[in-house]
Amino acid sequence: IAIAIPPENDVDVVAYDLGFIAILDAEQQNILGYNVMIGGGMGMTHNNRKTYPRLATCLGYVPKDKAIAVSEKVMLVQRDHGDRTNRKHARLKYTVDDYGMDWWRQQVEARLGFAFEAERPYKFTHNGDRYGWVKSTPGLNNFTMFVQNGRVANFPDGKPVKAALAELARVHTGNFRLTCNAHLIVADVKDEDVPKISALLARHGLDNLDYSALRLHSMACAALPTCGLAMAESERYLPSLIDLLDKIIDEAGLRQNAIVIRMTGCPNGCARPYNAEIAFVGKAPGAYNLYLGGSHSGERLNKIYRETVTEEQILEVLAPIIKQYAVERMEDEHFGDFVIRAGIIKETREGKDFHEV
Repeated sequence: IAIAIPPENDVDVVAYDLGFIAILDAEQQNILGYNVMIGGGMGMTHNNRKTYPRLATCLGYVPKDKAIAVSEKVMLVQRDHGDRTNRKHARLKYTVDDYGMDWWRQQVEARLGFAFEAERPYKFTHNGDRYGWVKSTPGLNNFTMFVQNGRVANFPDGKPVKAALAELARVHTGNFRLTCNAHLIVADVKDEDVPKISALLARHGLDNLDYSALRLHSMACAALPTCGLAMAESERYLPSLIDLLDKIIDEAGLRQNAIVIRMTGCPNGCARPYNAEIAFVGKAPGAYNLYLGGSHSGERLNKIYRETVTEEQILEVLAPIIKQYAVERMEDEHFGDFVIRAGIIKETREGKDFHEV
């Protein structure tokens, strides 16, 4: 389950079984209600076309005080009608596709005792985190820290991230929050404490946001050696791959242009690769399926572009596409939209046509 407040989709709200998209009042200060989204899910199995990722579909709008009741009734419909015989067909997304949205709406409404209203308009602009200092409630501030792939450790290159965060925790009077993109928010810093916290972050290099926009919009799952399901490296490998891609990005003049790039060590999709603009899904040690064409805001699935590519092949394939994007893109056009418009990849309109190339 996820909740997003437009225009920010930093949680990838349509990637989950159940999502709530907040609809605000005219002043953009108070939540009136939610568009209710159901049937998202990332996991699939290599070479099994009956499994596929899916983005959630809208049931309708409800006032905010009905959100918990709706959550319960959606869960009850899945409990009663979900597939209990085939584990690879058990997720809510498959139940949605098996029965259709009209049936689902009827089932949930019958249990609620009232009907959904029509979906309310909204617009997402991106799904990355807001790095650096951001004003929170009056008198409080948040600092969003870039933590590459969520890994906190005292690294052998001399950057003691774990020790630095421990020192920060001893003096910080607010709290810490993990983002859905695997970064860290130092939250509720009092106005008078901002200079002290800023100095501590700077002393340990934790305030460094001087990365390419590609790296700032990257994410990888843990994979090897932590995850027993991993077929290839992910969290330990993506940073070095981005080092190589950054050279292409810099040559193309795109260092400040955000492209959502993600990697997983297996097809279960824990780093939400299937709605990224560029994605790599592990198939074997050193080999990945390459996907292109997800939307920058996280609202469209990508599609496979090349199977079982190595690092050398990844660079060989992506370099001309990135350079073409730099030259031919329209104003404010994101990479995922460009590769579809340019005919490089076919648009994926729904989960069921994810495998259609």
